[in-house]
Amino acid sequence: MRLTDPRPDFFAKLQAVKICLLSDSHDNRRLLEHAVQDAKMRGAEVVLHCGDVVAPTTLRVLKKFELPVHVIHGNNTGDLYAMAKLSHESDSVVRYHGQDAALHLGGRGIFLVHYPHYAAALALTGDYDLVCCGHDHKASIHPVENVRGGLTYLLNPGTVGGVGAKPSYILIDLETLTFEVRDVPVETGEACNMPPVTVHN
Repeated sequence: MRLTDPRPDFFAKLQAVKICLLSDSHDNRRLLEHAVQDAKMRGAEVVLHCGDVVAPTTLRVLKKFELPVHVIHGNNTGDLYAMAKLSHESDSVVRYHGQDAALHLGGRGIFLVHYPHYAAALALTGDYDLVCCGHDHKASIHPVENVRGGLTYLLNPGTVGGVGAKPSYILIDLETLTFEVRDVPVETGEACNMPPVTVHN
């Protein structure tokens, strides 16, 4: 059976200016939902997820926001067949790209990859305006001087799932090329800073 994109127009938000960038949700639906809700309130029109979703059903909490969600897998791949099927449901907000993705939004070239060392290498090429990654659960924003003599922004939103670090995401403004690491809003007493299950270096 060949899967086709059920909502091509829904995902073609080429003029989107504000983006919610997140990664490493590790099945934490509650924090993922909080992050996207906060980002949408701040004007986000698209969600980019840099991997380690784990269970694809985690992404179902984002359906109600009606924002396109572009996602890749990380090293905690989960069920990739289920991810592909989820992304091809007739009312899905999810587009699953596999291990990496090259996107063009708001007139900018954006590359998503899970691992920071691959991201750092791709940023140097100057092929993209933004290169986004995850994996190490450390939020960071770095301008990189690329081989073409320009700047590429290397972005890591940390862990939206709060695994070994405060839950965070990055709000991107593509028009001004400004970036803000934001804490995921949590209610008083909510546990979110779980010990890491593996050491990421």
